[in-house]
Amino acid sequence: MHLSEFILIIKENPILLLSYILISGVITVNGWTDAPTAIATCISSRTITPKRAIYLAAAMNFAGVFVMSQFSGKVVSSITHIADFGNDNRIAALAMSAALLSIILWAVTAWFFGIPTSESHALIAALSGAAIAVNKTFDGINISEWSKVISGLFISTVSGFLLGYIIVKIISLIIKNSDKTKTDRYFIHLQNLSAAFMAYMHGAQDGQKFIGVFMLSSSYFSNTDSTIGNIPLLLIIYCSALMALGTSIGGMRIIKSMGADMIRLKKYQGFGADFAGAVSLLIATLTGLPVSTTHTKTTAIMGVGAANRLSSVDWKIAKEMILTWILTFPGCGFLGYLITVILISIR
Repeated sequence: MHLSEFILIIKENPILLLSYILISGVITVNGWTDAPTAIATCISSRTITPKRAIYLAAAMNFAGVFVMSQFSGKVVSSITHIADFGNDNRIAALAMSAALLSIILWAVTAWFFGIPTSESHALIAALSGAAIAVNKTFDGINISEWSKVISGLFISTVSGFLLGYIIVKIISLIIKNSDKTKTDRYFIHLQNLSAAFMAYMHGAQDGQKFIGVFMLSSSYFSNTDSTIGNIPLLLIIYCSALMALGTSIGGMRIIKSMGADMIRLKKYQGFGADFAGAVSLLIATLTGLPVSTTHTKTTAIMGVGAANRLSSVDWKIAKEMILTWILTFPGCGFLGYLITVILISIR
């Protein structure tokens, strides 16, 4: 879609503008609630100051969305095909607006209480709930795309935990007889690099999800598709900038829960958690699996802690996070359904 066509469509369909505004809000919220998980560990292990870490995350989030969206659009495609909102353009736009409003309400509430919820799961749940409200059946849900969500949930959990466990076990053996001061000096640099990699992959994974929602909204008003060559460069830049902005204006509550309360990390452990989480996200992104960056990073941290000893992980906080994830699908899905019904009834 060309910029002139986009402006014309907006003028003719103000309801579409509402959905674009809400998508922008969700991306910004994602930047300040999800992105901090990427750099929480390097703050916990004191390899970088919180202020510098947040700036690093903002820059790498921008790079992740921008670069990965240039050559891999599989996650974009998964999101654009996950739900069908029928043939009425106005109702479709209202339903997507309702879904996005649900995500914002859900995410801000979780952020207020310092709980690192997943906007990825909230996005999928809200879109599905809105589609059910529009179709009045489950026919609007694409089961094949939902299977990717379930597969991604399982794979990200297992790979994050196992990679974190294995990497730290290997590093522990390598540095067992080394001078701690010297090894810490090396791992300060390595962890900052791995944190940047993690933030980059957060942008690549989550940024594509929201580009997908933009493309889905536009598809009801113009002939657009989600193949990588048809994603507008301006849209990629816009989503990248919003995510970076969100990261730069918030995040310390989530950083505290993820990096300080769950487990105290040494520098090499922080490197292992970041690297394990980033590699897991890279695999998911290249295979088109929409996964939770928070979920992946958290399980990587838990794997690192378990490699030392099980008692080093605060399993109470881990259980609270898992409960939040379990509640997100039905909770945000119901919000998407309810708000869609309300908006359609008063349109």
